Amino acid sequence: MSDTFDVIVIGGGPAGYPAAIRAGQLGLKVACIDGWKNYDGSYAFGGTCLNAGCIPSKALLESSELVHRAEAEFATHGIKVGSVTVDIAAMQKRKAGIVKGMTQGILGLFKAAKVTALTGHGRLLADRRVEYTAVDGTVKTLSATHVVLASGSEPAALPSAPFDGVHIVDSWGALEFAAVPKRLGVIGAGVIGVELGSVWRRLGSEVTILEAMDTFLPMADQALAKEALKNFNKQGLNIRLGAKVSSAEASKSGVTVLYHDAAGEQTLEVDRLVVAIGRRPYTKDLLGDGTGVSLDARGFIVVDEHCHTPVENVWAVGDCVRGPMLAHKGKEEGVMVAERIAGHHAEVNYRAIPSVIYTAPEIAWVGQTEEEVKKSGRAYKVGSFPFLASGRARAMESTAGFCKVIAATDDDELLGVHVIGPMAGELIGEACLALEYSASTEDLQLTMHAHPTLSEALHEAALAADKKAIDFPNR
Repeated sequence: MSDTFDVIVIGGGPAGYPAAIRAGQLGLKVACIDGWKNYDGSYAFGGTCLNAGCIPSKALLESSELVHRAEAEFATHGIKVGSVTVDIAAMQKRKAGIVKGMTQGILGLFKAAKVTALTGHGRLLADRRVEYTAVDGTVKTLSATHVVLASGSEPAALPSAPFDGVHIVDSWGALEFAAVPKRLGVIGAGVIGVELGSVWRRLGSEVTILEAMDTFLPMADQALAKEALKNFNKQGLNIRLGAKVSSAEASKSGVTVLYHDAAGEQTLEVDRLVVAIGRRPYTKDLLGDGTGVSLDARGFIVVDEHCHTPVENVWAVGDCVRGPMLAHKGKEEGVMVAERIAGHHAEVNYRAIPSVIYTAPEIAWVGQTEEEVKKSGRAYKVGSFPFLASGRARAMESTAGFCKVIAATDDDELLGVHVIGPMAGELIGEACLALEYSASTEDLQLTMHAHPTLSEALHEAALAADKKAIDFPNR
């Protein structure tokens, strides 16, 4: 193996591996270093997203939703299945197979792009040198013209509820349960908390989610958050807001959680406890002495709008830098950096980053919330369309939720799109494209949508912004 590269990427997750692949496609000599180690001792590229986050969680969400539909919905369709039994081992095996296929696929993509995959730990030294420690302990110093830091993030710990890996676990541990906990506690009602809570609730667990904040999903448009909370309560998720955990003590019989809410001190007894209070940048042993790369007060690597650190030819992308911790945001940053290294112009539109929560109903949004637009002082208009009025949603027995469009009153600029309902994560793609091209509601109004489709809800919401909706009364 050569010791010199055009680009060395430290981190093979959803920000790092796209950076390496795109740089390789552009004709650069590239190495990507990653040391992710799974519970079974195997090493894999793909980072948290492919190994312990996005992909395995979606696999379990899909499986558990099928269980719920079989139990609660099939009969409505005239399908009688009798008693439904769940084989958790088979479900976990399917999930593991999907994960393995995806992570091994990265190695195939590396080969196609002529990227050198190095399994082990990478540490940035001064003058764009990288100390590479292989899994067998061998240490080698590599050099590069450019170095891209993509070290990712890790679950944030809660001092009052320390992980023990058995009774009190992080989000990865919650994806590996071998049996359905009779009583499951979740600390944190954010994206990860409600997704994991949904999985195990559908499979039969009594789920209680404790959220310290008084507002549910504060990062989302509050019309969506209100609708989501209503649906989650119907599904049996016991979400307690304003619940601040003071301690969690594990024993052979389970976990005793003490928390305070408006009514005073409360006690919650559960069999398993998941701490899902968010994530923090992971930069452990990433930076040697004299690199010049700095961290901000929250532990993020300091970069500019193009993900360049103050050090010449040293870049950082993904969860270890500012902005939302989303795999697709990291991917776009990785590709942008590779393009810029190769001398091309490239940007990331941080105003058009979509967010998706893969519950049922799904929740997705892009652009500004109504609360943000109102705070800005800009005059705006809103159009909304319920899935109850969608023929396709009715045929699917998925009528919960709505599509909401926010636009400026003066020039009709589309400011934000918010969807809660069936396939919201897929529907938001059209809204992302619209924001990318600075579309107006009129542009959406004049775009023909196939019938019957779920995407008609976006069309009708855009029409409703000007009180021109056809399939629902204008208000």
